[in-house]
Amino acid sequence: MTVTAISSAVSSTMLKEPARNSVARGSTPEVRATVEGVIADIRERGDEAVREYSLKFDNHGPESFLVGPEQLDEIMARVPAQVIEDITFVQEQVRVMARKQLESLTDFEIETLPGVFLGQKNVPVQAAGAYIPGGKYPLLASAHMTIVTAKVAGVERVAACTPLIQGEVPDATVAAMHLAGADEIYLLGGIQAVAALAIGTETIKPVNMLAGPGNAFVAEAKRQLFGEVGIDLFAGPTEVLIVADEHADPFIVAVDLLSQAEHGPDSPAVLITTSEELGRKVIEHIDTILVDMPTRDYAAPAWGDWGAVHVVETLDDAYALADEYAYEHVQILTRNPREALEKMHDYGALFLGEGTCVSYGDKVIGTNHVLPTRGAARYTGGLWVGKYLRTVTYQEVTNTESSAFFGELCGRASRVERFEGHARSGDVRAAKYRGTSLPWSDHTFGS
Repeated sequence: MTVTAISSAVSSTMLKEPARNSVARGSTPEVRATVEGVIADIRERGDEAVREYSLKFDNHGPESFLVGPEQLDEIMARVPAQVIEDITFVQEQVRVMARKQLESLTDFEIETLPGVFLGQKNVPVQAAGAYIPGGKYPLLASAHMTIVTAKVAGVERVAACTPLIQGEVPDATVAAMHLAGADEIYLLGGIQAVAALAIGTETIKPVNMLAGPGNAFVAEAKRQLFGEVGIDLFAGPTEVLIVADEHADPFIVAVDLLSQAEHGPDSPAVLITTSEELGRKVIEHIDTILVDMPTRDYAAPAWGDWGAVHVVETLDDAYALADEYAYEHVQILTRNPREALEKMHDYGALFLGEGTCVSYGDKVIGTNHVLPTRGAARYTGGLWVGKYLRTVTYQEVTNTESSAFFGELCGRASRVERFEGHARSGDVRAAKYRGTSLPWSDHTFGS
């Protein structure tokens, strides 16, 4: 047992320490170089380069990556009715949440002085790209989160990409993309998909914003393209942290930790508890469950390398330590879980009480599962309807006396900063509306 100071404010007894202690905050040089080369090539050669990289990485190089109406009908016909029903239900949960978020954002106009009107409008981006990962897991839930939310925000065009999975069309994922409202669906993945959406090619029009999770190459491509287009988040490995007291069920805690560890071998799962007995039982359950867990190839190294169990004195210590981690998913399994709403600050999303698990947020409940990782929860939340909106302002001065007042004020303020051109824009309005002379010009305004 090792007593480890986690921060200047909180110390804990660690029942399990991670085998690895440093988390890479960015991509490796090899990943950065590969992504940079692919983006540059696609920028120069367009569709030809996209096709070559798709053949190289995914063994898929059709004449067109776009899913046409006939192919879409065939795909939809192959998807079982129960899957369609479930997708439709879950997407409605996401839609309800996104609509409520949209309602919370209001346009307004105020009159601050006679004839001086200041206003705010929330305007959706015109085109968004949604990346739906494939790989080991067909993450069709990402279609709900990225596409439905964009459409509720009012995005006119949503172009969505997803790769083949082991050479086969991911029917359920494509169905989810279609039902979510995607205007264009491309069977295309990886760096080449993200670059094509951001830069544009002969057959793919560029978008204004990219959203959706992906592997290290996709994440790095989004990072390199940020600025040319907007992005939702800089994404890293999935993270879960559970705060538990002595009232928690250790078996459920163990299952919930492993439910997120299965995302990948670098997905950390952390328990902070006030009960040493519970912490030891959780470790025992995890060791037992991992033996025949179907996804143990990911979950076992994730738990071994990055898993941790802390025992702290009080729940206040637990909340403070959890804030130090600033993890993506934070699950509260205590007698009074809502206490965390008041006492915690830094997290991507909170999951309160035994009846609520992180997997609900990932798959079915309606809140968005695209969330900040690697400490980004200290400064941002996750994907929501507001990410697809630009809050813009406007102003209008219709009262000449008010404009003259601001003209004189602008002249004085600008000259303090030595911006003579700015000052003169104010001067001419003061002169025209009040009949004063211009000290730097003999121009006069007619009556």
